[in-house]
Amino acid sequence: MAELHVRSVLVTGANRGIGLGLVKHFLQFRNPPERIFAACRDPKGEKAQELQQLASKHPSLVIIQLEVTDPTSIQAAAASVTEHLKGSGLNLLINNAGIVKWNSLDTETREEMSAVYDSNTIGPLLVSQAFLPLLKKAAQGSPTSELSCSRAAIINMSSSAGSVEEVYLWDLGQIISYRCSKAALNMLTKCQSLGYREHGILCAALHPGWVQTDMGTSSGLKPPLTMDVSVQGMLKVLCSLSEKDTGTFLNWEGKVVPW
Repeated sequence: MAELHVRSVLVTGANRGIGLGLVKHFLQFRNPPERIFAACRDPKGEKAQELQQLASKHPSLVIIQLEVTDPTSIQAAAASVTEHLKGSGLNLLINNAGIVKWNSLDTETREEMSAVYDSNTIGPLLVSQAFLPLLKKAAQGSPTSELSCSRAAIINMSSSAGSVEEVYLWDLGQIISYRCSKAALNMLTKCQSLGYREHGILCAALHPGWVQTDMGTSSGLKPPLTMDVSVQGMLKVLCSLSEKDTGTFLNWEGKVVPW
């Protein structure tokens, strides 16, 4: 499989699930990124132990404290990454952190919908804003003018559950707040692609599939996709993204997902 060539990458929600899977695969590259920033809410907590063990073995892996619903935490994370990069830019930002609440139309609440929207939609907006200067720097320092993940990119982890046309797995769970938050994230991605194109930054939304993670299995059923299949597929897609793909919504196989 062709490998993605990036000097630096930051993954949010990197202590478990798809985020941790991405970090592991980046570390396994023949030519891994010089800096892999694994951001999570509680780097020293029990849920980050596997990430801590990886960091103890790989000097290129830097764990960053980042709570995507806390603007102060986001700014502190951006400052820390800036310091680690020592004057160079950030090539790839993967907004992966997210939550789900298993509420239906009848049981959805203001509080839980606000919490999900805060994490899944507002979080990626604020994180992208905070790291924009580093992404711009990477784009400006690139030897090519073509848009790509190797130059500078924002990848938002979305879901076909947020596709208005597909309404993926409706019979399995209505998860109203999650669906609405991902539909809004898709619009954010489109807006980012229009607003950041002039800065040389590619923006796209990715559907990883229904994956065997804590979130994926919270329905009580076993998802069809393993972590490795999903992550390998998504990394292959990231390799292939170019000018024509900015502002698109794709799945782990590179197929277009309808809005």
